[in-house]
Amino acid sequence: MVIFSTAIFICLFSLSKNIASLSHLSLKQCPVFFLFTVFSEDLHSSLYFVNASLQEVVFASTTGTSVPCPAGGAPPASLRWYLATGEEIYNVPGIRHVHANGTLQIFNFLPSSFNKLIHDNTYYCTAENPSGKIRSQDVHIKAVSREPYTVRVADQKAMRGSIAVFKCIIPASVEAYVSVVSWEKDTVSLSSGQRYLITSTGALYIVDVLPEDGLNNYRCTTRHRYTGETRQSNSARLIVSDPTNAEPGILDGFDYRDVMINHRVELPCKASGYPNPKYRWLKDNSPLEPDSRFRQTISGLLIESVQPSDSGIYVCEVWNSYGNVKVMGRLYVRQPLKAVVSPRKVKGSVGSKVSLSCSVSGSDEYEISWYRNGEIIYPGNNVRFTGLNRENLIMEGMSKSDGGAYQCFARKGKMSAQDFVQVILEDGTPKILSSFSEKVVNPNEPVFLACNIKGTPPPRCTWSLDDDPVIKDSHHHLGHYETHEGHVVSQLNVTHTQVQDGGLYRCTCSNSAGVVYHQARINVRGRASIRPMKNITAVAGRDAFIHCRVIGYPYYSIKWYKNSALLPFNHRQRAFENNGTLKLTNVQQVDAGEYTCKVMVQPNKMDSQSVHLRVRVPPYIQPFEFQRFTIGQRVFIPCVVMSGDRPLDITWQKDGRPIPASLGVTVDNIDFTSSLRISNLTPDHNGNYTCIARNEAAAVEHQSQLIVRVPPQFVVQPEDQDGIYGKTVTLNCSAEGYPPPTIVWEHSKGAGVPQFQPILLNSGSRVQLLINGSLHIKHVLEDDNGFYLCKVSNDVGADVSKSMYLTVKIPAMITSYPNTTLATQGEEKKMSCIAHGEKPIMVRWEKEERIINPETSRYVVTVKEVADEVISTLVIMPTVREDSGFFSCHAINSFGEDRGIIQLTVQEPPDPPEVEIREVRDRTIALRWTMGFDGNSPITGYDIECKNKSASWLSAQVTKDVSPQLNQATIIDLHPSSTYNIRMVAKNIIGNSNPSNELTITTDEAAPDGPPQDVTLEPTSPQSIKVSWKPPHKHLQNGVIRGYQVGYREYSPGGNHQFTIISLDTTGDTTENIVLDNLKKFTQYSVVVQAANRAGTGPSSQQVVTKTLEDVPSRPPENVLAVAKSPEVISLSWIPLPREALNGNLQGYRVIYWANLPDGELGEIRNVTTGQPSLELDGLEKYTNYSIQVLAFTNAGDGVRSDQIYVRTKEDVEPLAKGATEQLKLTCFAFSSSQDLDVQWDRHYSMDEGYCCTLQSCRRSTSNTQVAQGKVSPAPITMPWCREDTIRNILIIFFCSTNGTPTPVLVDGRHSVHVNGSFIIRTVKAEDSGNYSCVASNNWGSDEITLNLQVQVPPDQPRLTVTKTTTTSITLSWIPGDNGGSSIRGYILQYSEDNSEQWGSFPISPSERSYRLENLKCGTWYKFTLTAQNGVGPGRISEIIEAKTHGKEPQFAKEHELFTSINSTRARLNLVGWNNGGCPITSFILEYRVVDSATWTTAQRTSLTKSYILYDLQESTWYELQMKVTNSAGSAEKRITFATLNADGSTIPPLLKTGDPISDNMSGSGGLKMVVTITSILVGAVLVFIMLMVLKRRRREQRLKRLRVNTLTLLSKNTRTPDSVNKQQQTLRMHIDIPRAQLLIEERDTMETIDDRSTVLLTDNDFGETNKQKSSTVTHTVHYQSLSQATGPLVDVSDARPGTNPTARRTAKAGPAAARSRYASQWTLNRPHPTSSSHTLTTDWRLPTPRATGSVDKESDSYSVSPSQDTDRARSSMVSTESASSTYEELARAYEHAKMEEQLRHAKFTITECFISDTSSEQMTAGTNDYTDSLTSSTPSESGICRFTASPPKPQDVSRVMNMAVPKAHRPGELVHLPPYLRMDFLLNRGVAGASGGAMGQTCLEPQRSRTLKRPPPMEPTPMEVPSPREVQQWQLGTASTLPHRDARERGEAAKLSTSQESLLDSRGHLKQSNNPYAKSYTLV
Repeated sequence: MVIFSTAIFICLFSLSKNIASLSHLSLKQCPVFFLFTVFSEDLHSSLYFVNASLQEVVFASTTGTSVPCPAGGAPPASLRWYLATGEEIYNVPGIRHVHANGTLQIFNFLPSSFNKLIHDNTYYCTAENPSGKIRSQDVHIKAVSREPYTVRVADQKAMRGSIAVFKCIIPASVEAYVSVVSWEKDTVSLSSGQRYLITSTGALYIVDVLPEDGLNNYRCTTRHRYTGETRQSNSARLIVSDPTNAEPGILDGFDYRDVMINHRVELPCKASGYPNPKYRWLKDNSPLEPDSRFRQTISGLLIESVQPSDSGIYVCEVWNSYGNVKVMGRLYVRQPLKAVVSPRKVKGSVGSKVSLSCSVSGSDEYEISWYRNGEIIYPGNNVRFTGLNRENLIMEGMSKSDGGAYQCFARKGKMSAQDFVQVILEDGTPKILSSFSEKVVNPNEPVFLACNIKGTPPPRCTWSLDDDPVIKDSHHHLGHYETHEGHVVSQLNVTHTQVQDGGLYRCTCSNSAGVVYHQARINVRGRASIRPMKNITAVAGRDAFIHCRVIGYPYYSIKWYKNSALLPFNHRQRAFENNGTLKLTNVQQVDAGEYTCKVMVQPNKMDSQSVHLRVRVPPYIQPFEFQRFTIGQRVFIPCVVMSGDRPLDITWQKDGRPIPASLGVTVDNIDFTSSLRISNLTPDHNGNYTCIARNEAAAVEHQSQLIVRVPPQFVVQPEDQDGIYGKTVTLNCSAEGYPPPTIVWEHSKGAGVPQFQPILLNSGSRVQLLINGSLHIKHVLEDDNGFYLCKVSNDVGADVSKSMYLTVKIPAMITSYPNTTLATQGEEKKMSCIAHGEKPIMVRWEKEERIINPETSRYVVTVKEVADEVISTLVIMPTVREDSGFFSCHAINSFGEDRGIIQLTVQEPPDPPEVEIREVRDRTIALRWTMGFDGNSPITGYDIECKNKSASWLSAQVTKDVSPQLNQATIIDLHPSSTYNIRMVAKNIIGNSNPSNELTITTDEAAPDGPPQDVTLEPTSPQSIKVSWKPPHKHLQNGVIRGYQVGYREYSPGGNHQFTIISLDTTGDTTENIVLDNLKKFTQYSVVVQAANRAGTGPSSQQVVTKTLEDVPSRPPENVLAVAKSPEVISLSWIPLPREALNGNLQGYRVIYWANLPDGELGEIRNVTTGQPSLELDGLEKYTNYSIQVLAFTNAGDGVRSDQIYVRTKEDVEPLAKGATEQLKLTCFAFSSSQDLDVQWDRHYSMDEGYCCTLQSCRRSTSNTQVAQGKVSPAPITMPWCREDTIRNILIIFFCSTNGTPTPVLVDGRHSVHVNGSFIIRTVKAEDSGNYSCVASNNWGSDEITLNLQVQVPPDQPRLTVTKTTTTSITLSWIPGDNGGSSIRGYILQYSEDNSEQWGSFPISPSERSYRLENLKCGTWYKFTLTAQNGVGPGRISEIIEAKTHGKEPQFAKEHELFTSINSTRARLNLVGWNNGGCPITSFILEYRVVDSATWTTAQRTSLTKSYILYDLQESTWYELQMKVTNSAGSAEKRITFATLNADGSTIPPLLKTGDPISDNMSGSGGLKMVVTITSILVGAVLVFIMLMVLKRRRREQRLKRLRVNTLTLLSKNTRTPDSVNKQQQTLRMHIDIPRAQLLIEERDTMETIDDRSTVLLTDNDFGETNKQKSSTVTHTVHYQSLSQATGPLVDVSDARPGTNPTARRTAKAGPAAARSRYASQWTLNRPHPTSSSHTLTTDWRLPTPRATGSVDKESDSYSVSPSQDTDRARSSMVSTESASSTYEELARAYEHAKMEEQLRHAKFTITECFISDTSSEQMTAGTNDYTDSLTSSTPSESGICRFTASPPKPQDVSRVMNMAVPKAHRPGELVHLPPYLRMDFLLNRGVAGASGGAMGQTCLEPQRSRTLKRPPPMEPTPMEVPSPREVQQWQLGTASTLPHRDARERGEAAKLSTSQESLLDSRGHLKQSNNPYAKSYTLV
């Protein structure tokens, strides 16, 4: 049984006491042991490898090394070391020794004792035990001796801003062992960081070279990996130059790199050049493919985890605009060789075949060697190799000795790998594991027989039946196969079995190891019989078997007979009745004869067969032996056959082969004998002789050995010879004889009388006996000198011997010399070397490989011989600094040479250090110095001297003995802003250096010592505090105060809140301040302030505490509960607000409530306050539903309202109304339709006198017109009326029933009275509201009823204003307009960003009067509209107002310089000057380009850094730079030009746009001075002109401030008498706020909008002629959306002021498509209202005066134009309710520009002039081209255009200007032709003809129906109002026009005027009347 164990891992730490030397191995410190163990039945042993990867050992000659054998075994193996040549190594005392544990130790030695055979050779070791023998991999052992070498660094050149590369140059002889460990800059160790990089190859990279880098010294330090020696290089300098154009030059590159797989490798490639070169890498002439492992670094290409595929040729291409260069190198990726032998389990048997395969990875090129038990295997008869590299080993006919360890070695260069397996040969004799047994079968029944056999090699099996082979035929099938265990299964399948198939079946299996068989009987039923038997021959003395083969079954018995006698009848006979076999033991001659087998096949029936047995006798040889013979004797040996049958055949063999005839051996055969005769013995007759006798029975043999003995004699006799010390010598001596003689050597030391002593020859000894008898001495020593005796013996004859003398020759050796020695400069120095060896010895001296000439004046060499030594002395006088270095003395004789190396160090006082300033502070100066030459003696210290600049060095303060380990120091206790002189002195044991360079330094400022003064806090809002303070006292500032730090935190005594710090620059004022924003509301804060100068921040001020202002509560009261206590009382309760939600001191709670009436109206909104969280509301309406809200309020105002809750007062019991209950109907007539609207009337229980009708619904009905009917009154009038009718804009029929036939009486187109007293009003309007009386009389009396008619309309627009803004919120307030006869149900607030199309909306409670929008963008304009809603629907939209959150666009401070530094290739920008305007910066775009270039280089960032560097600029080039900084408020741009410098740092000529002939003629400095002079004069003139313009503008501003008018608010009260109307018209002055003057010029394809925000002051005279009737002229500007618009706000088409855009504002740069999608046109409609009169019908009826038939209003466009751009200052008028006015020059420019416009070429211009007198009285004069009407005024001091109007031509002039938008001019009383969807009766109150006209009325579009996002379809007009096609075609767009812009300075100078907002409609919703139309109006404000 064989079992293979697994591999185990051990960490070897105790192999030897010298294991520490393994640290020099190129291995891991924990070696791996690979264990391969074999267990067998008779052998328990194993072999394994320890640290199988050990391949190289390098050590220092001064330390020696110990190398454990990397192989072992269990039981302990015998470990031996060999050289790679196969020679077993020997011990050399004091040099090399192999320990018993297998460790090879090599002792330390002098460099002169270096022996390449020992100290630089390849070794291997073997491990052998009973399981086999294995050998380790080759281990290269190399000693490294200390040898002189120097490292140096060369000076380098680099351009400023580029990269410098320093390399540490190491001699090639030690480059493999020496590596760079550090770099120093002026004794300060450098490490890889921001500007310095130390590469893997030891190079130093300096990135972004600065000029100060050229002030330092750079040195490298190296360390010898094995000797530990360190070397420091010389100091090198960096020469820094300014950038200049140059082609690239390689600074660092590579030729070849060899790296192990999965390691990282750096391929250096760095070049100089300007502009900075660019790099590209190629591999095998192809660009590098993207790979995350490849990364370009500063130094080149870094490859992580290299793979074999990375091997190849790498090219680094470098180029710039002036040239190119490349670096080419090869990268080879090594893989560790790995060998694997398979199969891992090898078991075989003697004679079997074994095949082994060796798989090698890690290289494609390698050599394979096979070893068996440590011995190399060569191909032979039974051994062969296959494969390209002999990977397969095939061995046939394995013998027992072929078992053991088989190793495969793969080698490539110095790399090797091995693997081994154990081949175990065991007894492979076949063994039957399973088989078949005897059985009985029926005829034709199939039989299956199988044998399972184990054996090695696999056995082959045969089948037999009754000793006859089974022949394969149709019903005998044979087969076999192998199982996975290696067993063989042989099968026999018999089909259709017959009787003759019965019998004894045998399975016989055999292989080269043996034979085995199994047999069993298979019985086939049938008649029994016996197979025929053959005669048998038996050998006497052996056993014989006779078989009786019976077939058929059953049978009853088998018996044997001989001569009729039943067997057995003696003890040698045995009959086996069960199988019919007869056994005869030890057959004798008497056993011959005939034998009969009888079988009883049936009862009483027998069957028999006979067989004859012959007996034969084998030969017998009488034994013989050879005696002891000597060479030359005669020999006779007989071979006698004493018995055996004849004939006999006798033959002879020698060593298993026939005897060769050449030996002269005679063989004599006589009858039964044969003799062998040799007449003369020679050594060739030695051998084994065999006599073989054969007969018919057998063949026998007998063998004996013949030995011929030969006395010894020399073949080679020893002779005297010489041996060289340390070399190898062989003392030759060889002999022959038989038996082979034994050679013994003896030694006698010295040359005296020989006294021979035996030489001990041990395994591994330095002295070894070779196979031929020679004595081999390795590494000859002086003790080996003397006589040697070679003695030979073999016990045949006499011994022989011979002596010889060995003379040991000693080569020249340096036995004594000083390794290092010191000398003092200027003194004499002696150095001696002692040499030993054979004379003569010559000694010479060298200094660093230069032979010293003793004839020089300073060198003297003397030689002296003492005994057998030679002493050579070198004298140097006197010594100088250059003598420091390595000296060597060389000793030479005829047998060798040696050298001794002496390091001489000449010491002297040190050089002074180079001192420089490291850091200057207020009270300290930090120095740094570079140590100069130390005089070859360690610096013992430094003295630092410091004095005031005015003092002498004698009074200087000295700091003595500063540690030499330091290279920097700090001088303390100095005074700020004082000047000092500093110098240093270095010291060593030789003396002091001269003083260093002298430094003059002024100390810096110090941080302030005092805090800011008079810190005060002023809360400015609930979330802001203003902090003010004064600078610290002057004497405590310690410099110029540059800024302050303000820290604030919530004030809580004992709290640990951290201060929030805000830094700001100083303004230089006596008082500084800052506003802290985004604070918590109504919270105490403590604030401290610190001053800061250039040196730092001073102490903090004392904490000052204040509290932010109150604000409204931020949450509503919660859990508001309401309970009706009675029909008139409701009880309320709620939870008080928590303190954190109050934002102030709670002043109380306010309850807002109103009744929700059954008709849908809202009752009066009331509020009541309380200080408690509960309240009872009393005096309420009975059984009425109330809405209730609760809020908390502080001193700051009301907080957030709670959600509405609803509660109904309790029901009161009242009597039912008198009379019958009847439903009433009011029929509503739709204009131009016969469909009716049913109106439901409900009963009011509370009215006793009748029924009150309330309109509940109005729906379409097909029934005929009916009238409402009531109960019969006792009076003649048939029905009483409700006291109020609340109806909509429908047909009203009042019935006043009297007797008679009703006949209509026409009053006008809308009013008619029937004869029955019924009064009909068609197309009801708001003016129809009032009390109507019906008086009926007859002969019996009269009766009268009065009905109050209230016409409900949508509510009037609210007046919306802005009350407060912050950076993120805007608070709006409003005053409700007229409710239109129905209570306000709520408000809708819409808002949008100024430049956005998207509108957001908020529903607001009807009780609210203000609203705050939060989370808005900082510094952003927003538009707002507000719409009120009542029961009719939403009213008109308020005017669009605009407001901006706090914050503005970024600005760049003028006092900041944009550029901090500019050189020839770079420019550093100072971006600190950008101020964010209070809003965070969102985008920063910087673009620059060469002047006159079209290509911009863009750098875009989301954040603004403090600085930005422009790289890769062109030298001496002008650039154009533009920056755009954006925040949510807007963006700011800055443009500037700059120029890069020349390479030498000088500036370039200024940039001139055009050639100047004068300057062209100038040359040198004179021309430049003239240019500067002219430029200065021009700049001065421009400055004077600007100052004059500023003074003039300021005077004009002062006069404009006096230009004010008193404004009167519009009266919106609903007055019903003509007097009141006239009174209103007489006192009306309008102050109209125009948020922005806007120009909308219509064009067919485009429309541009140029807008501004301002306010224009309008008076009665502003519209042309003086209104003699004192009537009010109201101008309505109607904006309507295009049909394609689907989004946007609710558009108010009823009342918009001139120039007001109700939708999103568009700038002048908006695209035409966008403009068309928002507007189709803008129209200004003017309708005069003449004085009205009234007519009376039964009661007071008021109607307007009929207008002339056919009168038509004509259209006109209104253009409110401003050439200025938007400015925050102008737009702020909406917030502050102030407006700005422009200057006269701007309007004059606009006027001149308008006259040149193509669209206005045919327009009529009207100019309004303003006159400003010294008395500040304001007069207006208006005039046209046709007439002028001046007003009386005082003499004006200045006049100018205030406004001008351009009236378009009439419609008949369209043909002249087809492409212009030319609306028809209108006149008072004319009808305006508008598109159908703009015809609004409520807007245009057109008169109708009298009774002769017969018109039914006027088509109208209900204005409130158009307030949805989708425009309603237009309604059909009346026939008389259908416009003609010509008129419709006049609605076309015109061309766009632009006006001049004004700059920001002019915009900022606009003055502000006070304004107010009033509605443009009267109380009834009518346009306020004026008969003064105006045309296209340009108003610049």
